[in-house]
Amino acid sequence: MPYNPVRAAHVIAFFALREGGSINVLKAIKLVYLADRESIRLRGHPILDEPRYSLPHGPVNSVTLDHLNGAYRENQETWQSILDARAGNNVGLSDCELSEATLDSLSEREISILDEVWQRLGHMDRFELAEWTHVPENVPEWQDPNGSRRPISLERMMAAVGLDQPIERAREHNSLKNAQSLLASL
Repeated sequence: MPYNPVRAAHVIAFFALREGGSINVLKAIKLVYLADRESIRLRGHPILDEPRYSLPHGPVNSVTLDHLNGAYRENQETWQSILDARAGNNVGLSDCELSEATLDSLSEREISILDEVWQRLGHMDRFELAEWTHVPENVPEWQDPNGSRRPISLERMMAAVGLDQPIERAREHNSLKNAQSLLASL
């Protein structure tokens, strides 16, 4: 499936709801990455399908980070129907009626994964979470990019979470994604 900004905004909205309506961008993007990582571990595929990179402050989902930073004008209206424009280092909910029940682009299992990640790591602040992602025992696929960025492949994430045959699984996932994209364009 192609990148879905509504799903990404709903993932961030989930964490913002848990944080009280607004969340630090660095904390949000770490939790988004860690939720995808947990989804890969439990289901063999991420919640969001997008490129990921090792950055100096840890791993990130790059398209979602770009959306948080306002880089995608074509999806801005959709994005801002769920999340306010970034205010300094925070992003909040644009709709005060938003609740976990209205995050309908996410399945019950995905909400459960987000909840598991929040229960385990949501108590950390942005700096603690960034440091936590630098520990090889926690996130072995992150590699110091030396001030730049390094891609994190799906195969690398799959291997890091302990899935068997990560190369074959990643190829299978990409083949399915390509087929879904082709069918969506018809």
